[in-house]
Amino acid sequence: MQENNVTSVNEFFLLGFKVGQNCRIFLFFLLLMIYCAIICGNLLIIALVSTSKNLHTPMYFFISQLSISDILLPTNIVPNMLHILLKNGAAISFIGCMAQIYFFCTAEGYECLLLTVMSYDRYVAICNPLHYVSIMTRLFYVNLNILFWFLCFCNAFGYIFSASRLKFCWPNIIDHFFCDIVPLMEISCSDTFPLNLQMCLLSFPLLIIPSIIIVISYGNIVRAVLQIQSNICRQKAFSTCSSHLTVVSIFYLTLFSVYILPANEQTSEVNKIMSLLYTVFTPLINPIIYSFRNKDIKKAVQETIQKYLQSEDFV
Repeated sequence: MQENNVTSVNEFFLLGFKVGQNCRIFLFFLLLMIYCAIICGNLLIIALVSTSKNLHTPMYFFISQLSISDILLPTNIVPNMLHILLKNGAAISFIGCMAQIYFFCTAEGYECLLLTVMSYDRYVAICNPLHYVSIMTRLFYVNLNILFWFLCFCNAFGYIFSASRLKFCWPNIIDHFFCDIVPLMEISCSDTFPLNLQMCLLSFPLLIIPSIIIVISYGNIVRAVLQIQSNICRQKAFSTCSSHLTVVSIFYLTLFSVYILPANEQTSEVNKIMSLLYTVFTPLINPIIYSFRNKDIKKAVQETIQKYLQSEDFV
């Protein structure tokens, strides 16, 4: 690429989805309804965990934090994606693009770490139940959560610092529905090796190592549960992990398919669909899984409704 084609850019143009007008309108209303459901569902879980004393446990604290992450991620992406659908592609400022990358990296990195400590929580509860209370103290899991947020904010800052130093060539068109690091590097004219190296190095503490810890934790859980003689106790032990295991499977499968598999094995449209899964549909599925498959959440909802009805009758 010639030097005179390299320039600083003030904005990028996001292509969004290459579909017809009717399909774009359908996607607009579908994603709008999904976004509203995400906000309502996750806010409900946060409210229930905050107000119900029965849910003041480490696991439900982590679930409420997962809901915060599930609100942050789609809020960072969906409103602008709806604008892109209406306009059949739209521009985003350079600062806006960096902000999207920052909050995206923060939310995704945090969810990787959070799902890991949630698997450890299940491991301690099943494999070492007598020491659960002494290990998973409130001071421990609250401080751990603060540390996770701090690490992810710092990690995301490192990403945007490296991304902001890239030089770009015209046309400054990103074939995606949000500013992601990989498609941003594809239109860069400068050397992307340092950023690629940074992504590879940070994938170990944020993606590879957490995945290994989760696999080891559930391997020990399965081994411990299979040693239980009673079928009823065995099913009860598995049921306490099923919701989390479902969330982990959906999240990591989609994440690995986008960032770990070779880029030449999937088209840009397939990449967009997979990105849509973990940025929009996973935050929608998480509260559904934890509410419909969780007796404690159902009980908290019923108690809240009963309290509300009783207060109305009293008035």
